[in-house]
Amino acid sequence: MLAMALAALDATIVSTAIPQIVGDLGGFSVFSWLFSGYLLAVTVTLPIYGKLSDTFGRKPVLIAGSILFLIGSALCAAAWNMGALIAFRIVQGLGGGALQGTVQTLAADLYPLEERPKIQAKLSTVWAASSIAGPALGGLIAAYADWRWIFLINLPIGAVALWLIVRHLHEPQREAAGARGRTDWAGALAVFACGGVLLTALVQGGVAWGWLSAPSLALFTGGLLLAGAVVVIERRAAEPIIPGWVWRRRTIAAVNLALGALGLLMVAPTVFLPTYAQSVLGLAPIAAGFVLSVMTLSWPVSAALSQHVYRRLGFRDTALIGISGAALFLFAFPLLPYPGQAWQPALIMLLLGAALGLFQLPLIVGVQSTVGWSERGTATASILFCRQIGQTLGAAAFGAIANGVLTSRLGGAGSLDSVSHALEDPAAVADPERLRRAVDSAVDTVYVGAGCAAVLALLVLAFLAPRRFPVIGADAPENGEVGAPQSRENTERAARESPVNRPAD
Repeated sequence: MLAMALAALDATIVSTAIPQIVGDLGGFSVFSWLFSGYLLAVTVTLPIYGKLSDTFGRKPVLIAGSILFLIGSALCAAAWNMGALIAFRIVQGLGGGALQGTVQTLAADLYPLEERPKIQAKLSTVWAASSIAGPALGGLIAAYADWRWIFLINLPIGAVALWLIVRHLHEPQREAAGARGRTDWAGALAVFACGGVLLTALVQGGVAWGWLSAPSLALFTGGLLLAGAVVVIERRAAEPIIPGWVWRRRTIAAVNLALGALGLLMVAPTVFLPTYAQSVLGLAPIAAGFVLSVMTLSWPVSAALSQHVYRRLGFRDTALIGISGAALFLFAFPLLPYPGQAWQPALIMLLLGAALGLFQLPLIVGVQSTVGWSERGTATASILFCRQIGQTLGAAAFGAIANGVLTSRLGGAGSLDSVSHALEDPAAVADPERLRRAVDSAVDTVYVGAGCAAVLALLVLAFLAPRRFPVIGADAPENGEVGAPQSRENTERAARESPVNRPAD
């Protein structure tokens, strides 16, 4: 949980200190890469770390990722200009990818099926607490200390996490890495390059340059060529970084697509709701953050209780209930009165968090329960990777949609950037009521799009995912690998006998 807190805090704590950082280092035109660079590095390294943890074990990958993250934090604190800070944030992201994927995999390694919802709910609580505490802590540090302490604070937390991991995390002895085949370093490099190029095109498209401009076309073309190279390399590799079974197995493929849709729909509340709360409802930044934070309060509670539902109904049907509720709540947002009261969107976010807790956790636990130890890191990384990709696609697509609605409503002169400037200086706005209504329409449209993404996830689960996940038994085989793949006969028998797969009484 401490290691996860490092990655979770760093995703939010920097945002409130941007004015101080830019004032000290300059580089306002490129400061968005402080977030984009970190996101890119985390996303493209998830599948790589997943495969490495299956090859060398979770502990060495988690230790290496923690050390790399702390090195990046120390370098960020010593940055002398914006370019250096962006580069060091990417180093942080290279370590953050190991933290996110490996901790989620360890939750399945260390706890039996019936206890996983509790530990996963605790990990979700880490993210919930970080989303609330991160911006506040960043603002306090920026106001009363030097912004460099935002990165230096990672060092003592990381040191304690590293000490605990080294001292108390014990994995069973497994066969040497060399016995499993050579590590696919060529595939890792190709995946990193392909993901970096395509995500750069998505993150910067429509922001730094137009979608049909030369840079966008060049990046998308290069990304497609690199994607072809990834396919060729991975087909020839003995131990590919992204093995074909991730997409050939019906359960994992369906969950990958469903959680990709989750990443897509999450852009609506996390990116657009604070702007809506400030510009339409007239709330202060702290109060606007509270409207969003109620979702992170109900999510882990719902996730912890989800085991009582999926033990009776199964993983897929529980997730279907959750995503159906999420779709209803997202489509209900545009029906809110204008301008409305703050409790109205807060109530919808509270219900949305409860619905998504029922949706996400059963799918993660379900996929982890269908694979053995030697495949669990890769399977977990694949679903987290797809969720990150969905979030990146959502930010690009919904950003373009919102800008289009604002431009139309404001007579060709409006964008999210102009709204942000208006929030900073309301007196400079000629027609504030017109701006508020334009923002209301733009956010309503985004929520409709998010509801469509929820419907897409529902259809994927209903028509692609099996009704009963093929759960592998928890009995340890003779070689000592807890949860290792069993024979087909034993696997099928365990799936039939699992409480998750028994019909309801």
